[in-house]
Amino acid sequence: MKKTDPRRFVLTWIVPALLGGVTVFGFAPFYLFPIPIVALALFYRSLTGLGPGEAFRRGYVFGLGWFLAGVSWVYVSMHDVGELSLPLAGLVTVLFASVLAFFPALAGGLSAQLRVSGNLRALLGFPALWALAEWLRGWVLTGLPWQSLGYSQVPYGPLVGFAPILGVYGVTWLAALSAVGIGRWRPWPLALVVALWAAGLGLQTLEWTQPAGEPVSVSLLQGNVQQDLKFRPERLAATLELYGQQAMASQSRLTVLPETALPLFREDVPPDYLQRLADHARAQGGDLLYGVPDRDADGRYYNSVMSIGVSAAQTYRKVHLVPFGEFVPLGFRWLVDAMKVPLSDFSRGRPNQPPLDVAGQRLAMNVCYEDVFGEELIDALPAATLMANVSNDAWFGDSFAPWQHLQIAQMRALETGRWWLKDNNTGITAVLDHKGRVVASLQPFTAGTLDSQVQGMTGATPFVRWGNRAFLALAALSLLVAAGLGRRETA
Repeated sequence: MKKTDPRRFVLTWIVPALLGGVTVFGFAPFYLFPIPIVALALFYRSLTGLGPGEAFRRGYVFGLGWFLAGVSWVYVSMHDVGELSLPLAGLVTVLFASVLAFFPALAGGLSAQLRVSGNLRALLGFPALWALAEWLRGWVLTGLPWQSLGYSQVPYGPLVGFAPILGVYGVTWLAALSAVGIGRWRPWPLALVVALWAAGLGLQTLEWTQPAGEPVSVSLLQGNVQQDLKFRPERLAATLELYGQQAMASQSRLTVLPETALPLFREDVPPDYLQRLADHARAQGGDLLYGVPDRDADGRYYNSVMSIGVSAAQTYRKVHLVPFGEFVPLGFRWLVDAMKVPLSDFSRGRPNQPPLDVAGQRLAMNVCYEDVFGEELIDALPAATLMANVSNDAWFGDSFAPWQHLQIAQMRALETGRWWLKDNNTGITAVLDHKGRVVASLQPFTAGTLDSQVQGMTGATPFVRWGNRAFLALAALSLLVAAGLGRRETA
Protein backbone atom coordinates (compact mmCIF):
# COMPACT_ATOMS: atom_id res chain seq x y z
CA MET A 1 0.00 0.00 0.00
CA LYS A 2 1.32 3.43 -0.99
CA LYS A 3 2.40 5.51 1.98
CA THR A 4 0.83 8.97 2.30
CA ASP A 5 3.28 11.87 2.32
CA PRO A 6 2.30 13.96 5.40
CA ARG A 7 3.70 17.16 3.88
CA ARG A 8 1.74 16.66 0.68
CA PHE A 9 -1.43 15.96 2.68
CA VAL A 10 -1.02 19.18 4.65
CA LEU A 11 -0.33 21.28 1.54
CA THR A 12 -3.23 19.76 -0.40
CA TRP A 13 -5.92 19.68 2.25
CA ILE A 14 -5.11 21.52 5.48
CA VAL A 15 -3.38 24.69 4.30
CA PRO A 16 -5.91 25.61 1.53
CA ALA A 17 -8.85 24.99 3.88
CA LEU A 18 -7.34 27.21 6.58
CA LEU A 19 -6.51 29.95 4.07
CA GLY A 20 -10.07 29.84 2.75
CA GLY A 21 -11.52 29.86 6.25
CA VAL A 22 -9.63 32.93 7.48
CA THR A 23 -11.07 35.03 4.65
CA VAL A 24 -14.24 35.35 6.72
CA PHE A 25 -12.42 37.98 8.80
CA GLY A 26 -12.26 40.27 5.77
CA PHE A 27 -16.04 40.48 5.60
CA ALA A 28 -18.59 42.00 7.97
CA PRO A 29 -18.78 42.12 10.94
CA PHE A 30 -14.94 42.06 11.13
CA TYR A 31 -14.07 44.32 8.14
CA LEU A 32 -10.35 43.36 8.10
CA PHE A 33 -10.13 43.94 4.35
CA PRO A 34 -6.45 42.95 3.80
CA ILE A 35 -6.95 39.40 5.13
CA PRO A 36 -8.73 37.90 2.07
CA ILE A 37 -6.12 39.45 -0.23
CA VAL A 38 -3.23 38.02 1.80
CA ALA A 39 -4.97 34.63 2.07
CA LEU A 40 -5.51 34.57 -1.69
CA ALA A 41 -1.87 35.58 -2.24
CA LEU A 42 -0.66 32.61 -0.18
CA PHE A 43 -3.11 30.28 -1.92
CA TYR A 44 -1.90 31.53 -5.30
CA ARG A 45 1.71 30.82 -4.33
CA SER A 46 0.71 27.28 -3.36
CA LEU A 47 -0.38 26.63 -6.97
CA THR A 48 3.11 27.21 -8.36
CA GLY A 49 4.22 24.30 -10.53
CA LEU A 50 0.99 22.31 -10.12
CA GLY A 51 -0.91 20.65 -12.93
CA PRO A 52 -4.57 21.53 -13.60
CA GLY A 53 -5.96 18.58 -11.63
CA GLU A 54 -4.00 19.28 -8.46
CA ALA A 55 -4.68 23.04 -8.75
CA PHE A 56 -8.40 22.29 -9.12
CA ARG A 57 -8.34 20.15 -5.96
CA ARG A 58 -6.55 22.80 -3.94
CA GLY A 59 -8.95 25.43 -5.24
CA TYR A 60 -11.86 23.25 -4.19
CA VAL A 61 -10.51 22.82 -0.67
CA PHE A 62 -9.81 26.56 -0.46
CA GLY A 63 -13.41 27.20 -1.54
CA LEU A 64 -14.76 24.77 1.06
CA GLY A 65 -12.92 26.65 3.79
CA TRP A 66 -14.10 29.98 2.35
CA PHE A 67 -17.78 29.09 2.24
CA LEU A 68 -18.07 26.83 5.27
CA ALA A 69 -16.82 29.78 7.31
CA GLY A 70 -18.45 32.58 5.34
CA VAL A 71 -21.95 31.18 4.81
CA SER A 72 -22.19 29.09 7.97
CA TRP A 73 -25.45 30.94 8.62
CA VAL A 74 -27.15 28.52 6.21
CA TYR A 75 -27.15 26.07 9.12
CA VAL A 76 -28.97 28.61 11.29
CA SER A 77 -31.63 29.07 8.61
CA MET A 78 -32.08 25.33 8.17
CA HIS A 79 -31.91 24.14 11.77
CA ASP A 80 -32.77 26.98 14.14
CA VAL A 81 -35.49 28.54 11.98
CA GLY A 82 -36.40 25.91 9.37
CA GLU A 83 -36.55 23.17 12.06
CA LEU A 84 -34.51 20.63 10.08
CA SER A 85 -32.81 18.00 12.21
CA LEU A 86 -29.21 18.70 13.16
CA PRO A 87 -27.72 16.00 10.86
CA LEU A 88 -29.83 17.03 7.86
CA ALA A 89 -29.19 20.76 8.38
CA GLY A 90 -25.47 20.07 8.72
CA LEU A 91 -25.48 17.95 5.56
CA VAL A 92 -27.34 20.63 3.57
CA THR A 93 -24.86 23.27 4.76
CA VAL A 94 -21.88 21.17 3.68
CA LEU A 95 -23.49 20.38 0.32
CA PHE A 96 -24.24 24.07 -0.20
CA ALA A 97 -20.61 25.03 0.46
CA SER A 98 -19.47 22.14 -1.74
CA VAL A 99 -21.39 23.51 -4.71
CA LEU A 100 -20.03 27.02 -4.22
CA ALA A 101 -16.48 25.67 -3.85
CA PHE A 102 -16.57 24.53 -7.47
CA PHE A 103 -16.00 28.09 -8.66
CA PRO A 104 -12.68 28.76 -6.85
CA ALA A 105 -11.66 25.29 -7.99
CA LEU A 106 -12.46 26.22 -11.58
CA ALA A 107 -10.29 29.34 -11.30
CA GLY A 108 -7.43 27.34 -9.82
CA GLY A 109 -7.58 24.58 -12.42
CA LEU A 110 -7.80 26.94 -15.38
CA SER A 111 -4.96 29.11 -14.09
CA ALA A 112 -2.72 26.03 -14.03
CA GLN A 113 -3.84 25.24 -17.56
CA LEU A 114 -2.51 28.66 -18.61
CA ARG A 115 0.95 27.52 -17.46
CA VAL A 116 1.61 30.96 -16.02
CA SER A 117 5.32 31.57 -15.67
CA GLY A 118 6.29 35.25 -15.88
CA ASN A 119 5.00 38.10 -13.75
CA LEU A 120 2.97 39.62 -16.58
CA ARG A 121 1.10 36.42 -17.41
CA ALA A 122 0.40 35.82 -13.73
CA LEU A 123 -1.05 39.30 -13.29
CA LEU A 124 -3.12 38.96 -16.45
CA GLY A 125 -4.31 35.38 -15.99
CA PHE A 126 -5.20 34.34 -12.45
CA PRO A 127 -7.05 37.53 -11.33
CA ALA A 128 -9.24 37.52 -14.44
CA LEU A 129 -10.07 33.83 -14.00
CA TRP A 130 -10.89 34.32 -10.31
CA ALA A 131 -13.20 37.28 -10.98
CA LEU A 132 -14.89 35.58 -13.95
CA ALA A 133 -15.53 32.48 -11.83
CA GLU A 134 -17.23 34.68 -9.23
CA TRP A 135 -19.27 36.41 -11.93
CA LEU A 136 -20.31 32.95 -13.15
CA ARG A 137 -21.36 32.05 -9.60
CA GLY A 138 -23.59 35.12 -9.70
CA TRP A 139 -25.98 33.63 -12.25
CA VAL A 140 -25.57 29.83 -12.44
CA LEU A 141 -28.55 28.11 -10.74
CA THR A 142 -30.20 31.56 -10.33
CA GLY A 143 -26.96 32.79 -8.72
CA LEU A 144 -25.50 33.17 -5.26
CA PRO A 145 -22.70 35.76 -5.40
CA TRP A 146 -22.64 36.14 -1.60
CA GLN A 147 -19.08 36.42 -0.19
CA SER A 148 -17.62 37.62 -3.46
CA LEU A 149 -14.08 38.84 -2.79
CA GLY A 150 -14.97 42.42 -3.77
CA TYR A 151 -17.40 42.79 -0.88
CA SER A 152 -14.56 42.33 1.61
CA GLN A 153 -13.14 45.68 0.51
CA VAL A 154 -16.26 47.61 1.65
CA PRO A 155 -16.19 50.13 3.24
CA TYR A 156 -12.57 50.63 4.30
CA GLY A 157 -10.45 49.17 1.49
CA PRO A 158 -8.94 51.61 -1.05
CA LEU A 159 -10.11 49.48 -3.98
CA VAL A 160 -13.77 50.43 -3.37
CA GLY A 161 -12.99 53.62 -5.27
CA PHE A 162 -13.34 51.47 -8.39
CA ALA A 163 -16.84 50.23 -7.42
CA PRO A 164 -18.77 53.04 -9.19
CA ILE A 165 -16.84 52.20 -12.37
CA LEU A 166 -16.44 48.41 -12.46
CA GLY A 167 -18.87 47.13 -9.82
CA VAL A 168 -18.22 44.40 -7.28
CA TYR A 169 -16.69 41.97 -9.79
CA GLY A 170 -14.28 44.64 -10.97
CA VAL A 171 -13.24 45.20 -7.36
CA THR A 172 -12.90 41.42 -7.02
CA TRP A 173 -10.62 41.39 -10.07
CA LEU A 174 -8.43 44.17 -8.69
CA ALA A 175 -8.30 42.53 -5.25
CA ALA A 176 -7.20 39.25 -6.88
CA LEU A 177 -4.65 41.17 -8.95
CA SER A 178 -3.36 42.69 -5.70
CA ALA A 179 -3.08 39.19 -4.24
CA VAL A 180 -1.02 38.00 -7.21
CA GLY A 181 1.19 41.10 -7.01
CA ILE A 182 1.86 40.39 -3.34
CA GLY A 183 2.28 36.68 -4.01
CA ARG A 184 4.88 37.20 -6.73
CA TRP A 185 6.91 39.37 -4.31
CA ARG A 186 8.79 41.17 -7.08
CA PRO A 187 9.42 44.93 -7.28
CA TRP A 188 7.26 45.91 -10.22
CA PRO A 189 4.21 43.75 -9.34
CA LEU A 190 4.34 45.24 -5.83
CA ALA A 191 4.64 48.71 -7.33
CA LEU A 192 1.56 48.00 -9.44
CA VAL A 193 -0.39 47.05 -6.30
CA VAL A 194 0.63 50.30 -4.61
CA ALA A 195 -0.41 52.27 -7.70
CA LEU A 196 -3.79 50.52 -7.83
CA TRP A 197 -4.50 51.23 -4.17
CA ALA A 198 -3.44 54.86 -4.55
CA ALA A 199 -5.71 55.22 -7.60
CA GLY A 200 -8.58 53.69 -5.63
CA LEU A 201 -8.11 56.20 -2.83
CA GLY A 202 -8.10 59.01 -5.37
CA LEU A 203 -11.29 57.76 -7.04
CA GLN A 204 -13.09 57.81 -3.69
CA THR A 205 -12.90 61.61 -3.73
CA LEU A 206 -14.89 61.86 -6.99
CA GLU A 207 -18.62 62.64 -7.02
CA TRP A 208 -20.34 60.66 -9.74
CA THR A 209 -23.89 61.79 -8.88
CA GLN A 210 -25.47 65.06 -7.69
CA PRO A 211 -28.02 65.97 -4.99
CA ALA A 212 -31.59 66.46 -6.21
CA GLY A 213 -33.80 68.76 -4.16
CA GLU A 214 -34.02 68.99 -0.39
CA PRO A 215 -33.42 66.08 2.03
CA VAL A 216 -36.46 63.94 2.88
CA SER A 217 -37.36 62.69 6.36
CA VAL A 218 -37.75 58.91 6.64
CA SER A 219 -38.77 56.44 9.34
CA LEU A 220 -37.70 52.80 8.98
CA LEU A 221 -39.68 50.45 11.23
CA GLN A 222 -38.04 47.39 12.77
CA GLY A 223 -40.59 45.12 14.44
CA ASN A 224 -38.23 42.36 15.62
CA VAL A 225 -40.90 39.69 15.12
CA GLN A 226 -39.43 36.22 15.61
CA GLN A 227 -39.53 34.11 12.45
CA ASP A 228 -41.02 31.06 14.17
CA LEU A 229 -43.89 33.22 15.46
CA LYS A 230 -44.44 35.46 12.46
CA PHE A 231 -47.06 33.44 10.60
CA ARG A 232 -48.88 31.97 13.60
CA PRO A 233 -52.55 33.05 13.50
CA GLU A 234 -52.60 33.77 17.23
CA ARG A 235 -49.75 36.29 16.75
CA LEU A 236 -51.35 38.22 13.88
CA ALA A 237 -53.20 40.80 15.96
CA ALA A 238 -50.07 41.58 18.01
CA THR A 239 -47.96 42.02 14.86
CA LEU A 240 -50.50 44.36 13.25
CA GLU A 241 -50.76 46.36 16.45
CA LEU A 242 -46.97 46.65 16.78
CA TYR A 243 -46.46 48.02 13.28
CA GLY A 244 -49.59 50.15 13.56
CA GLN A 245 -48.26 51.87 16.68
CA GLN A 246 -44.82 52.42 15.14
CA ALA A 247 -46.32 53.84 11.94
CA MET A 248 -48.70 56.16 13.75
CA ALA A 249 -45.78 57.54 15.79
CA SER A 250 -43.83 58.46 12.66
CA GLN A 251 -43.62 62.14 11.76
CA SER A 252 -41.59 61.54 8.59
CA ARG A 253 -42.62 62.15 5.02
CA LEU A 254 -41.73 58.55 4.13
CA THR A 255 -42.38 55.60 6.42
CA VAL A 256 -41.17 52.09 5.49
CA LEU A 257 -42.18 48.72 6.92
CA PRO A 258 -39.99 45.64 6.25
CA GLU A 259 -40.51 42.62 4.00
CA THR A 260 -43.85 40.81 4.66
CA ALA A 261 -44.31 42.99 7.74
CA LEU A 262 -48.03 42.23 7.44
CA PRO A 263 -48.05 38.39 7.45
CA LEU A 264 -51.30 37.85 5.55
CA PHE A 265 -52.49 38.40 2.02
CA ARG A 266 -53.20 42.00 1.06
CA GLU A 267 -56.86 41.21 0.46
CA ASP A 268 -57.16 39.94 4.04
CA VAL A 269 -55.67 43.01 5.74
CA PRO A 270 -58.47 44.84 7.61
CA PRO A 271 -59.45 47.86 5.43
CA ASP A 272 -59.77 50.17 8.42
CA TYR A 273 -56.20 49.30 9.46
CA LEU A 274 -54.73 50.43 6.13
CA GLN A 275 -57.05 53.44 6.04
CA ARG A 276 -55.75 54.58 9.41
CA LEU A 277 -52.13 54.27 8.23
CA ALA A 278 -52.90 56.04 4.95
CA ASP A 279 -54.60 58.94 6.71
CA HIS A 280 -51.61 59.36 9.01
CA ALA A 281 -49.17 59.30 6.07
CA ARG A 282 -51.22 61.97 4.30
CA ALA A 283 -51.17 64.08 7.46
CA GLN A 284 -47.35 64.07 7.19
CA GLY A 285 -47.60 65.08 3.53
CA GLY A 286 -46.10 61.80 2.41
CA ASP A 287 -46.42 58.06 1.94
CA LEU A 288 -46.01 54.71 3.68
CA LEU A 289 -44.56 51.53 2.15
CA TYR A 290 -45.43 48.14 3.60
CA GLY A 291 -44.35 44.60 2.76
CA VAL A 292 -47.19 42.13 2.24
CA PRO A 293 -47.94 38.98 0.20
CA ASP A 294 -50.08 39.94 -2.79
CA ARG A 295 -52.31 37.60 -4.79
CA ASP A 296 -53.59 38.12 -8.35
CA ALA A 297 -56.85 37.01 -9.96
CA ASP A 298 -55.29 33.73 -11.14
CA GLY A 299 -54.23 32.76 -7.62
CA ARG A 300 -50.51 33.47 -8.13
CA TYR A 301 -48.96 35.22 -5.18
CA TYR A 302 -46.04 37.60 -4.93
CA ASN A 303 -43.67 39.01 -2.35
CA SER A 304 -44.74 42.63 -2.68
CA VAL A 305 -44.23 46.14 -1.37
CA MET A 306 -47.23 48.49 -1.60
CA SER A 307 -47.65 52.22 -1.03
CA ILE A 308 -50.40 54.27 0.55
CA GLY A 309 -50.58 57.98 1.30
CA VAL A 310 -50.53 61.21 -0.70
CA SER A 311 -49.26 59.58 -3.90
CA ALA A 312 -51.27 57.16 -6.01
CA ALA A 313 -51.22 53.58 -4.70
CA GLN A 314 -48.35 51.61 -6.26
CA THR A 315 -46.95 48.08 -6.03
CA TYR A 316 -43.55 46.49 -6.47
CA ARG A 317 -43.45 42.69 -6.86
CA LYS A 318 -40.20 40.87 -6.15
CA VAL A 319 -38.49 39.55 -9.28
CA HIS A 320 -35.44 37.51 -8.19
CA LEU A 321 -36.75 34.83 -5.86
CA VAL A 322 -34.80 32.80 -3.27
CA PRO A 323 -34.52 29.07 -4.03
CA PHE A 324 -36.18 26.94 -1.31
CA GLY A 325 -37.34 30.05 0.59
CA GLU A 326 -39.60 31.50 -2.13
CA PHE A 327 -39.75 28.94 -4.90
CA VAL A 328 -39.23 25.19 -5.01
CA PRO A 329 -36.45 23.93 -7.34
CA LEU A 330 -37.38 20.82 -9.30
CA GLY A 331 -37.03 17.72 -7.15
CA PHE A 332 -36.66 19.54 -3.82
CA ARG A 333 -40.25 19.77 -2.61
CA TRP A 334 -39.39 17.30 0.16
CA LEU A 335 -36.73 19.63 1.59
CA VAL A 336 -39.01 22.69 1.53
CA ASP A 337 -41.77 20.70 3.22
CA ALA A 338 -39.33 19.49 5.88
CA MET A 339 -38.28 23.07 6.58
CA LYS A 340 -41.89 24.18 7.13
CA VAL A 341 -41.44 27.32 5.02
CA PRO A 342 -44.71 29.32 4.73
CA LEU A 343 -45.55 30.70 1.28
CA SER A 344 -42.68 28.81 -0.37
CA ASP A 345 -43.88 29.03 -3.96
CA PHE A 346 -44.10 32.72 -4.90
CA SER A 347 -44.35 33.89 -8.50
CA ARG A 348 -41.87 36.28 -10.08
CA GLY A 349 -42.82 39.88 -10.52
CA ARG A 350 -42.44 41.61 -13.87
CA PRO A 351 -38.84 42.62 -14.69
CA ASN A 352 -37.94 46.29 -15.14
CA GLN A 353 -40.65 47.67 -12.87
CA PRO A 354 -40.46 51.48 -12.68
CA PRO A 355 -39.47 53.31 -9.50
CA LEU A 356 -42.23 54.19 -7.06
CA ASP A 357 -43.22 57.87 -6.97
CA VAL A 358 -43.44 58.45 -3.21
CA ALA A 359 -42.69 61.35 -0.85
CA GLY A 360 -41.50 63.52 -3.72
CA GLN A 361 -38.86 60.97 -4.71
CA ARG A 362 -38.52 58.22 -7.31
CA LEU A 363 -37.68 55.20 -5.18
CA ALA A 364 -36.33 51.97 -6.70
CA MET A 365 -37.43 49.00 -4.56
CA ASN A 366 -35.79 45.65 -4.10
CA VAL A 367 -36.66 42.91 -1.64
CA CYS A 368 -34.40 40.69 0.48
CA TYR A 369 -31.46 39.25 -1.43
CA GLU A 370 -32.35 41.01 -4.67
CA ASP A 371 -29.74 43.56 -3.60
CA VAL A 372 -27.04 40.90 -4.09
CA PHE A 373 -27.53 41.22 -7.87
CA GLY A 374 -26.17 44.66 -8.61
CA GLU A 375 -26.53 44.61 -12.38
CA GLU A 376 -30.23 43.73 -12.11
CA LEU A 377 -30.89 46.85 -10.04
CA ILE A 378 -29.48 49.40 -12.46
CA ASP A 379 -32.49 49.03 -14.77
CA ALA A 380 -34.29 51.51 -12.47
CA LEU A 381 -31.48 54.05 -12.92
CA PRO A 382 -30.79 56.84 -13.52
CA ALA A 383 -34.53 57.52 -13.16
CA ALA A 384 -34.58 56.61 -9.45
CA THR A 385 -33.37 59.19 -6.94
CA LEU A 386 -33.37 56.80 -3.95
CA MET A 387 -32.94 53.03 -3.48
CA ALA A 388 -34.62 50.92 -0.81
CA ASN A 389 -34.28 47.32 0.29
CA VAL A 390 -36.74 45.65 2.66
CA SER A 391 -35.72 42.34 4.20
CA ASN A 392 -36.45 39.77 6.86
CA ASP A 393 -33.05 38.63 8.08
CA ALA A 394 -34.66 36.91 11.05
CA TRP A 395 -34.10 33.79 8.95
CA PHE A 396 -30.40 34.01 9.80
CA GLY A 397 -30.60 34.59 13.55
CA ASP A 398 -27.59 35.98 15.39
CA SER A 399 -25.09 35.08 12.67
CA PHE A 400 -22.76 36.85 10.22
CA ALA A 401 -25.49 37.05 7.58
CA PRO A 402 -27.27 40.31 8.58
CA TRP A 403 -23.92 42.12 8.81
CA GLN A 404 -22.77 40.67 5.49
CA HIS A 405 -26.09 41.76 3.97
CA LEU A 406 -25.43 45.30 5.17
CA GLN A 407 -21.97 45.18 3.59
CA ILE A 408 -23.54 44.09 0.30
CA ALA A 409 -25.93 47.07 0.45
CA GLN A 410 -22.93 49.35 1.00
CA MET A 411 -21.44 48.06 -2.26
CA ARG A 412 -24.75 48.71 -4.07
CA ALA A 413 -24.79 52.29 -2.78
CA LEU A 414 -21.28 52.82 -4.16
CA GLU A 415 -22.15 51.25 -7.51
CA THR A 416 -25.30 53.31 -7.98
CA GLY A 417 -24.28 56.60 -6.35
CA ARG A 418 -27.58 56.60 -4.45
CA TRP A 419 -28.63 56.77 -0.81
CA TRP A 420 -30.02 53.45 0.39
CA LEU A 421 -32.80 52.72 2.85
CA LYS A 422 -32.34 49.26 4.35
CA ASP A 423 -35.34 48.26 6.44
CA ASN A 424 -35.25 44.92 8.22
CA ASN A 425 -37.56 42.98 10.47
CA THR A 426 -34.78 42.46 12.98
CA GLY A 427 -31.50 43.85 11.62
CA ILE A 428 -29.58 45.46 10.25
CA THR A 429 -31.91 48.43 9.66
CA ALA A 430 -29.80 51.32 8.36
CA VAL A 431 -29.57 54.42 6.20
CA LEU A 432 -26.57 54.53 3.83
CA ASP A 433 -25.34 57.54 1.90
CA HIS A 434 -24.24 57.47 -1.74
CA LYS A 435 -20.68 56.57 -0.69
CA GLY A 436 -21.87 53.47 1.16
CA ARG A 437 -21.31 55.00 4.60
CA VAL A 438 -23.72 54.11 7.42
CA VAL A 439 -25.48 57.35 8.37
CA ALA A 440 -27.72 55.79 11.02
CA SER A 441 -28.69 52.28 12.13
CA LEU A 442 -30.63 50.29 14.72
CA GLN A 443 -29.35 47.49 16.90
CA PRO A 444 -30.52 44.06 15.73
CA PHE A 445 -32.97 42.06 17.82
CA THR A 446 -34.70 45.17 19.06
CA ALA A 447 -38.03 46.74 18.13
CA GLY A 448 -37.65 50.36 17.15
CA THR A 449 -37.88 53.12 14.58
CA LEU A 450 -34.93 54.64 12.73
CA ASP A 451 -35.62 58.30 11.96
CA SER A 452 -33.26 60.02 9.55
CA GLN A 453 -32.88 62.43 6.65
CA VAL A 454 -31.98 61.14 3.19
CA GLN A 455 -30.84 62.96 0.07
CA GLY A 456 -32.18 62.14 -3.38
CA MET A 457 -29.51 61.96 -6.10
CA THR A 458 -29.46 62.29 -9.89
CA GLY A 459 -26.96 61.31 -12.52
CA ALA A 460 -25.33 57.99 -13.29
CA THR A 461 -22.09 56.30 -12.28
CA PRO A 462 -20.13 54.50 -15.02
CA PHE A 463 -21.37 51.20 -13.55
CA VAL A 464 -24.99 52.32 -13.96
CA ARG A 465 -24.27 53.02 -17.64
CA TRP A 466 -22.16 49.94 -18.38
CA GLY A 467 -23.15 47.33 -15.81
CA ASN A 468 -20.70 44.43 -15.79
CA ARG A 469 -19.78 44.93 -19.44
CA ALA A 470 -16.68 47.02 -18.64
CA PHE A 471 -15.37 44.45 -16.17
CA LEU A 472 -16.11 41.55 -18.52
CA ALA A 473 -14.35 43.27 -21.42
CA LEU A 474 -11.25 44.00 -19.35
CA ALA A 475 -11.13 40.50 -17.87
CA ALA A 476 -11.57 38.90 -21.29
CA LEU A 477 -8.85 41.11 -22.74
CA SER A 478 -6.50 40.12 -19.90
CA LEU A 479 -7.06 36.43 -20.61
CA LEU A 480 -6.54 36.87 -24.34
CA VAL A 481 -3.22 38.64 -23.81
CA ALA A 482 -2.14 36.01 -21.24
CA ALA A 483 -3.04 33.21 -23.67
CA GLY A 484 -1.17 35.01 -26.46
CA LEU A 485 1.94 35.33 -24.33
CA GLY A 486 1.70 31.65 -23.53
CA ARG A 487 1.60 30.66 -27.19
CA ARG A 488 4.62 32.84 -27.88
CA GLU A 489 6.55 31.19 -25.02
CA THR A 490 5.86 27.70 -26.37
CA ALA A 491 6.45 28.55 -30.03
